[in-house]
Amino acid sequence: MMESPDHGDGPGDADGADGGSWIRGFHPVPDPAARLVCFPHAGGSASFFFPLSRELAQRGVEVLPVQYPGRQDRRAEPNIPDLAVMADRVAEALAPRLDRPFALFGHSMGATLAYEVARRAQEAGRPPAALFVSGRRAPHRVVDDGLHLLSDRELVEDIMALDGTESGMFGDPELLELVLPAIRSDYRAAETYRFVPGPRLDCPVHALTGFSDPRVSVGELRHWAGHTDGPFELQVFPGGHFYLTDHAETITTGIAERLAAATSAA
Repeated sequence: MMESPDHGDGPGDADGADGGSWIRGFHPVPDPAARLVCFPHAGGSASFFFPLSRELAQRGVEVLPVQYPGRQDRRAEPNIPDLAVMADRVAEALAPRLDRPFALFGHSMGATLAYEVARRAQEAGRPPAALFVSGRRAPHRVVDDGLHLLSDRELVEDIMALDGTESGMFGDPELLELVLPAIRSDYRAAETYRFVPGPRLDCPVHALTGFSDPRVSVGELRHWAGHTDGPFELQVFPGGHFYLTDHAETITTGIAERLAAATSAA
């Protein structure tokens, strides 16, 4: 489904035919049954969802990964350390694509951003068919751990602890200089986010997490139930913060089935 945590360049970085700065289209579907908008984790990029895009395209679902500024082909653009501002920008960029049933999927920081975009879409009269949130506390439970204030060395150590990877970029000072500003900006956006109470979502919310995630306990994911008037479901998988990479096939199938059910009900 998804690649290893991605902080550098990857496949399919260019926009689709009409992708725009924020939205990517790796595998366009001429007449999609539904669209799934995907939001990466802090420090991540749109290419994290390249495999998911490929698999769901074969099922008639068009995946639209979001590309945050400050990385890959948007590296020259300033980072945006504010989730509310990012949500406004993404919602605006997505508006032309909401002409058919759609859902949103976000991992870690991306889950909060997906939720805020879902709120904006519902307020605009285009509610999503479903919201998938992964590895993230519910909006009203977000805490500021001060990770965005760590030194470069401490920040790298934190990323390594989450990823479990030995990526060569961590030993490349020039590459680190390029990617760390975006990672730090995302950490700041995620930690300084403050929930503003408002109407609950009408759509189903599906929460997913790794049982051993050091960032968020399983119990924390249950609090997402309070943000929808629709059904709530929690799925727990073996693994840590990036459990998704070890359960790609199961998660892809689950998303496809739940999206089909949600769009049919809608």
